[in-house]
Amino acid sequence: MPTTAPAFSDATASDSALRRFLHGLPGVDAVGLEARAASLGTRSIKTTAKAYAIDLAVSMIDLTTLEGADTPGKIRALAAKAVNPDPTDRTTPRTAAVCVYPDMVATAAAALAGSGVKVASVATAFPAGRAALDVKLADVRDAVAAGADEIDMVIDRGAFLSGHYLKVYEEILAVKAECVRADGTDARLKVIFETGELSTYDNIRRASWLGMLAGADFIKTSTGKVGTNATPANTLLMLEAVRDFREQTGVQIGVKPAGGIRTSKDAIKFLVLVNETAGEDWLDNHWFRFGASSLLNDLLMQRQKLATGRYSGPDYVTVD
Repeated sequence: MPTTAPAFSDATASDSALRRFLHGLPGVDAVGLEARAASLGTRSIKTTAKAYAIDLAVSMIDLTTLEGADTPGKIRALAAKAVNPDPTDRTTPRTAAVCVYPDMVATAAAALAGSGVKVASVATAFPAGRAALDVKLADVRDAVAAGADEIDMVIDRGAFLSGHYLKVYEEILAVKAECVRADGTDARLKVIFETGELSTYDNIRRASWLGMLAGADFIKTSTGKVGTNATPANTLLMLEAVRDFREQTGVQIGVKPAGGIRTSKDAIKFLVLVNETAGEDWLDNHWFRFGASSLLNDLLMQRQKLATGRYSGPDYVTVD
């Protein structure tokens, strides 16, 4: 099967070729990476820029609920919040998407119809990814058929950590092939690495390139279901990967940090990383997203404070 990066077709010709390519990527200077991420996190943001950054961050959120207790009523309430995050201020941007399990896609799609807010769905036996390939593909087909605009898949971390890179690559290709909707358009594919389980920065760099070679539309840090999720350092590393990939192929890939980003201060630090690493082309919700549930409320409270000069507190936003 072809990839979105024909220039690298030789690298994906066989398991051994893919291994040579991935292990031939430059090693990551962990100390330097973490120092740069920390340094960028100290940048001060002026009031006008902060207001812009908060609105931008709101517009980049994949408002997420992935709980066993999710109900259609909860999904409809979340969709309403995504479309109109702050009922007291209609200038508040809409979120980018609502992210749900496949069985809730139809409910979300009906609630968001005509709003411009996308429906995203996790799939491929999220979050562990421990299922047969035919089960994973059926999961994707169900979500796409129900109206998902975007699919967030998890890679087989066991295969990756065992060095079976071609298996992971071919699974991403197979999932990508199932992302075609009835009207012939593609649901965008976000590939989740679960960086907290990959152990090393070198593995995160390899996973980033593997996902991009296989046709990912986004590369995503985490499921939010493990102890270590998105960090400035692992997101910086992935931003470097998409920047370098575009330089070499002309193909732009999005990045989605997910899990643990809860405050406006956190979100703004990540936006600085985007601007200083990948560049302004990624400062758009088509190319950068936050996977979050609680982040939106803090952004709304900070937004209200900038507008009124008073900190309104959590009683002034809805509890999801």
